[in-house]
Amino acid sequence: MKKMPQRTCMGCNVKKDKKDLIRIVKNKQGKISIDKTGKQEGRGAYICNNIECLEKVIKSKRLERVLDTKIENEIYESLRGGIIDK
Repeated sequence: MKKMPQRTCMGCNVKKDKKDLIRIVKNKQGKISIDKTGKQEGRGAYICNNIECLEKVIKSKRLERVLDTKIENEIYESLRGGIIDK
C-alpha cells in the first residue's frame, strides 16, 4: 500500500494527509493562488478545510510570514468561499 504524504496545517499544527488540506502557493513571480491540484510550482503552505484554522492563520498573519509576502484580502475571501466546513 502506498503511503500518503503528510503535511502540517498552519492553523492547528496537526499533521494530516496532503489530500485533506488546502494548498496555498506562491509562484516565482510572487503571485499567490489556491492550488486545487496540489501540483502547481512554487512555495506551498497548507491549511485544514475548516474556517477556524483559516481565521487563526489570518489573525496571526502566519501565511504572510511563511510565504514571505503581503497577502491580499481577495485571497482570504476566496479561501473563505472555498472552505466546506465539515
